Order: sequence, then structure tokens, then C-alpha cells
Amino acid sequence: MHRSLVRPFMGARGFSSTSEKIVASVLFERLPVVIPKLDPVVYAFQEFSFRWRQQYRRKYPDEFLDMSKSRQVIYLIQGKGDYQIDYVPAPRITEADKTNDRKSLQRALDRRLYLLLYGDSNAAPSGKPVWHFPEKVYDSEETLRKCAESALASVLGDLSHTYFVGNAPMGHMVIQQMENVPEPFKRFFFKSQVIDTNKFNIRKCKDFVWVTKDELLEYFPEQAEFFKKMIIS
Repeated sequence: MHRSLVRPFMGARGFSSTSEKIVASVLFERLPVVIPKLDPVVYAFQEFSFRWRQQYRRKYPDEFLDMSKSRQVIYLIQGKGDYQIDYVPAPRITEADKTNDRKSLQRALDRRLYLLLYGDSNAAPSGKPVWHFPEKVYDSEETLRKCAESALASVLGDLSHTYFVGNAPMGHMVIQQMENVPEPFKRFFFKSQVIDTNKFNIRKCKDFVWVTKDELLEYFPEQAEFFKKMIIS
């Protein structure tokens, strides 16, 4: 009898026929809310390009410019432009930046921020609190993304101000058996983004922070290379 060489991937739990533990984690990010500052080299190039174009730009006749000015005068006389807007841009550096308040979303406005929790984690089942992402062990959810949604909802209360990017995980890692990890497991990361809010009621943790990518790497020095490759920002 011919025997298949392909081991079945789908099992009773929906992912594996073995009893290995699978954890869904959420990389919850706030996108930049202001345009990042230009790199000095990029700014210098744009300034050069502008001056170069100015040398060869088309010069319009004076009659055409006078006609344009007269139209503006008529527009103002008709009452359609008799107002003035005093625009004052908001400061790029906020009070949260000055005090390094990592609990606030009102900081690093030109960077992406990521949510980290401090408390019990599947990576440290010994009971010692550690920094980790919102997570949940896959149990009986229909899909692994549903498991990730449950993980984030348990922290935020609901998902009304979130958006999950895609149905597939953005990355995964295998946690090997160690002194504080009695059994190995696989961790799958899903990306979700903050939508239309600047404050959440974070719960079910001892502490939390909103950090940039560079700051995030400080919390996970052993996995820094992995997160450098997974998080593109």
C-alpha cells in the first residue's frame, strides 16, 4: 500500500496534530501622526532641485500676471475671501516627550509606537512578571487571528479603535525549553493598529508602555535581532 509522505498539518485543534503549545501575540502599533523630519541630505537635495528648476522655469508674461491679480481682487470684493486664517502648527515636541512619559500616546509623534505589557507571560510561566506583547494561548478559536483578537481585546476591553492588518501572522519564533520555560512553544505575531484615539484603558497587567522600535529593542535584548528584521519602520 502506498503511504503518503506528507504529515498532516491540520488536526483536531485546527493547526497541528501534536499537542505543542501555540501562542498568538499582537504587535499593536500607533502610526506616526506628523510627517517625520527630512534627513538633512534629502532636504539639501530637494533645495538644490528647486533652485535648479527655478533657473529654467517658464516665465509668464506680465499681462497674464496682472489678469490673475485682478481676478483675486474681484473674488475678495464679492465677499468670498474676506477672511484670514491664522495657522499656528502644533509643537512636534510634547510634554510627554519632555518628561519621557512612556504611558502616553502623545509622544514621538513622528514615529511608530508599540504597546508592551508588564506581567505574567507564557514565556515566563514561573510566575515572575516580564515585559511582553498582548498574547493568548491558542485554544479553540476558529483561526489564529481570532486568538490574537481575543488577546488584544482582553487588554483593551474591546476592539472598536483597532485594525488588524491581514489574516496571516507577520512573523513567528520558536521558544525553546529553558529553566523558566518548562515546555517549548511557538509564538505567532499579528499586527494591529490604533484607529481614531489617543488613549486606551489598559488593563490586566502590572504596567505598560508605548515605545518606539529602538526603545522596544531595549526590553528584549536577547531577541533584538529578530525584532529588527520583523518590525520595519
